[in-house]
Amino acid sequence: MTAHETVLRACGVYKGFVARGGKARTALRDVDLEVRRGEFMCLIGPSGCGKTTVLNMFAGLVQPSDGTILHEGRVVDAVNTRVGYVTQDDNLLPWRSVIGNVELALECKGVPRAERRERARDYVGRVGLEGLEELYPHELSGGMRKRVSIARTLVDDSVHVILMDEPFGPLDAQTRIILQDELLRLWQGTGRTIVFVTHDLIEAIALSDRIAIFTSVPGSIKGIREVALPRPRDVFHIHETSGFSDIYDEIWNDLQEEILKTRNLDATA
Repeated sequence: MTAHETVLRACGVYKGFVARGGKARTALRDVDLEVRRGEFMCLIGPSGCGKTTVLNMFAGLVQPSDGTILHEGRVVDAVNTRVGYVTQDDNLLPWRSVIGNVELALECKGVPRAERRERARDYVGRVGLEGLEELYPHELSGGMRKRVSIARTLVDDSVHVILMDEPFGPLDAQTRIILQDELLRLWQGTGRTIVFVTHDLIEAIALSDRIAIFTSVPGSIKGIREVALPRPRDVFHIHETSGFSDIYDEIWNDLQEEILKTRNLDATA
């Protein structure tokens, strides 16, 4: 295995759809993207540029109109059960407790009850919810529910690729940064690959090894930036890290241009 072995790949991907009124539109255009094994990659770009669509393609939930999606060299042409997916909503089952939600994936895979319960309790503790195992989703805060969702995805250690679609977007600023820190702690040293969609440039820099910058619609890859900041990272003081401001300015220059294009398109629509 090489240091830059590719685990996920989008090759010349296009995605079209029929908009209201029957007019054909292109959402993604000629997207070429490689995700390296074990890296934390963030996807960032203007609203509606296709970031979530690419994530859904990696998950096999959406098929490209043209081009190919690969996971470890195999074409993804159906639901990809070899990846975990943390969506914007926590999607917890309201009739199951914290521990019941976390062990769900293991239950579906036939892991014996005693083993799955032990592993679920371990991950509940890792995300800071020890003692709350028997509570139900309606009894939890938004941040707690997100912790349960993350634990539910990570507890299955046979899954080495985790897709995350703006998982911290709806949360308040303080809770977001705490969960960013916890996510890095859970991921560091595991060898797992994370692809993380965000609109928050500071979040992207704090978390990722590389950032893929999308153009305005139709979305394509404008560029990929390395985030050469040392790990482990202190997300609470990331602004003070040497080199942070240079990385921020470089990416913002690319991103700002695409955001302005999107605003102009909206103004003329």
